[in-house]
Amino acid sequence: MKRDVRRTTVAADADDLATLEAEAVRRGVSLTTVLAEAVADKAAALRHRRPRLGVARSTDGRSAAEVAAEPIAHPPA
Repeated sequence: MKRDVRRTTVAADADDLATLEAEAVRRGVSLTTVLAEAVADKAAALRHRRPRLGVARSTDGRSAAEVAAEPIAHPPA
C-alpha cells in the first residue's frame, strides 16, 4: 500500500529539535522518521478526541448568551 506523503517545512524551538535529533541518533533513524512519528501521533490524538459538549441547567433562568455577554472584569481605571 502506497502512502500519500507530503513534504513541508517545520519551525520549532531549537531545544525541542535537539531532543528529537538525540532520539533519532539513539534509535539509529533519521530526524525525518522521528518527526513523522510525532506528527502521526498528534494527528491520531486529535482524530480520536472526544467532542467537548457541556449540558447544564441555569439556576437563575438566564441564557448562556446573556451570561457570555457580561464582561469578565471591569475596564482598567
